[in-house]
Amino acid sequence: MSDPPIPEEILSHYDAIEEGNRLQSGDGRLEMARTRLLLTRYLPDPPAVVLDIGGGPGTHAIWLAELGHQVHLRDIIPKHIDQAIAAATTPLASAAVGDARRLDFADGSADAVLLLGPLYHLTTATDRLAALGEARRVLPPGGLIAAAAISRFASALDGQWRNFVADPAFFERVTRTLADGQHRNPTDDPSYFTTAYFHRPDELAGELAAAGFTDVRVEPVEGIGWIMPDFDARWADPDARDTILELIEHTAGVPELLGVSQHLLAFGRRD
Repeated sequence: MSDPPIPEEILSHYDAIEEGNRLQSGDGRLEMARTRLLLTRYLPDPPAVVLDIGGGPGTHAIWLAELGHQVHLRDIIPKHIDQAIAAATTPLASAAVGDARRLDFADGSADAVLLLGPLYHLTTATDRLAALGEARRVLPPGGLIAAAAISRFASALDGQWRNFVADPAFFERVTRTLADGQHRNPTDDPSYFTTAYFHRPDELAGELAAAGFTDVRVEPVEGIGWIMPDFDARWADPDARDTILELIEHTAGVPELLGVSQHLLAFGRRD
């Protein structure tokens, strides 16, 4: 039985935007810095076999390859794979179009699996568990998973911050997302994102546990560090940037603040 197709609006969204630029500006730079800090903390030392599943145009895959890891990139968007191959300064072990729910890797063949995007767009628990199950299959006992999710409260916080909530269509979507995690964009504005599922922190941990992962820990990516009117100016100042990152570290273990982070990154071990 084949997997349900990826909704066309998701494919069209990523065809229309340049995902590689998102982490190069605004608070995307904080997302990239924190993601890399956390991956460095949890990943095995290089060289390790790392599967970057749903890795977009290879932003993290290329960086990991430069660190000495053997990185295999898969993404559902053909444009992303072409961009990653063109941008790679250190060759990737492989790069091809692929679906997180059906991986073309042998059982136990990877040291670590990154799912830094697929759980956003797999809007049913069945599909998310299928992707997590595939990640578990290709890991040996003790192998590492790093799975990213968007916080249930991200659109409400960002929408309030940028006043998207003044748009009745956006506000109506926010109230639905808060209720059931299902985010939809009824407009043609890519700033409102696309079809996605937004997790509560405990829900993300529960899905990893249900898929057979142990020692699960959910980390904030941006944490409290993105909610400031002068982010660009502070990020440009090395001392202020260090302060932002240090405050995130000091508050990372506070459960009540996890949902404030736009993105969450869960780590676990294959049992």
